[in-house]
Amino acid sequence: MLDGISMMLISVVILALSFDFITGFHDTANSIATCVSTRVLTPMWAILMASTLNFVGALVSENVAKTIYKGIVLGPVAEYVIIAALVGAIVWDIVTWYLAIPSSSSHALIGGLIGASVAYAMAFEKVDWSGVFNKVVIPLLTSPIIGFIVGFGVMTFLFRALASVSLRVINKWFSKLQILSAAFMSYAHGNNDAQKSMGIITLALVSAGVWDVAAGVPLWVKISCAVAMGLGTSVGGWKIIKTMGVNIIRLQPINGFAAETSAAAVIETASAFGFPVSTTHIVSAAIMGVGASKRMKAVRWNLVRSIVWAWVLTIPVTALLGAGVTLLIKLII
Repeated sequence: MLDGISMMLISVVILALSFDFITGFHDTANSIATCVSTRVLTPMWAILMASTLNFVGALVSENVAKTIYKGIVLGPVAEYVIIAALVGAIVWDIVTWYLAIPSSSSHALIGGLIGASVAYAMAFEKVDWSGVFNKVVIPLLTSPIIGFIVGFGVMTFLFRALASVSLRVINKWFSKLQILSAAFMSYAHGNNDAQKSMGIITLALVSAGVWDVAAGVPLWVKISCAVAMGLGTSVGGWKIIKTMGVNIIRLQPINGFAAETSAAAVIETASAFGFPVSTTHIVSAAIMGVGASKRMKAVRWNLVRSIVWAWVLTIPVTALLGAGVTLLIKLII
């Protein structure tokens, strides 16, 4: 049992697990939108599979968590700074969920942490801008592009390789294969996304002086975040599932397989390097790439424009929210 636990630190843990839960239902669409929209799996079975594999993926590594608690903020911060970051991220997640816009929970959290840290120190030097640029900004910009290109390439390859095969046979086989690709995507989602909350709790524990940064992420933090992510996924984010699985393009099982496999491969690569990428950005871009490989008009580009604007605004808006909550707390205390 850890000594020196304060009510403020307990509040951080509760808020972080709440954020993880919200991320689960907000980002459920990342892993199951395509297989639900193509009717390969019923919603109940899709969510059960996604919940289980999100839990498993969350326990596998801590590379992304290390980026959060080592690579964003320089030195310790007060617990209320982390609370402010989480509040900003949660507000953004709920607003974008309500509007059915697939945005990034990951970058909402990072944006909130950046803004809160700057407001706390009243100095930009509190943020490790080199780490933010190399491990957040560059992956933020490049990962959706890579997801689009990989999705486009995989779908183009499948079109050419299966040109002589009947549509009935293709749908029969890819209805089964899409279950595997959705499982891979669920695992990848847990492996990258759940680690953000692990990192933020570990940052709070280290800042409070109750945990050694060299010890990595505590086991109880890993399990708690994995459970919260799995439970959140079990709730389901149906508005965003519709946006991603139906409204961007009309998907067939082979399209869903290509999009999920492409996105999961990109996410797993990012996780191996400790990049806290947006699974939402990547899978959305992969779906766009799959649609564009059929014909450019197959993608509903007006909807895509709204999604891209959400991507662009996430970090600035959550940074302002995090800063605002931090300044408010400083006035109160």
